[in-house]
Amino acid sequence: MNKKDIIICRCEDVNLEQIHQLLKQGYTNFEDLKRLLRVGMGPCQATTCGHLIQREIAKFLQKPIEEIPIHKVRPLAMGVELKKIAEDPKHED
Repeated sequence: MNKKDIIICRCEDVNLEQIHQLLKQGYTNFEDLKRLLRVGMGPCQATTCGHLIQREIAKFLQKPIEEIPIHKVRPLAMGVELKKIAEDPKHED
């Protein structure tokens, strides 16, 4: 199967080829991949892709998966309605 067709992060639509390209460029930890591809930043917060990416990093580095750090969990902040932002008296037009 083509690496472009294997979706690793469904929330951000990131495929296996994109992951492998960055690994080859030297980005070999989850936080680097997160910053460059936004993996783990979607609604699932890496519950779907986290282990898959950890496994790909382990295979690339030829290390046991237990030695690969997981991503840092940063809870989502509370949402703000756009209407409230627009109605803010400090809002600049």
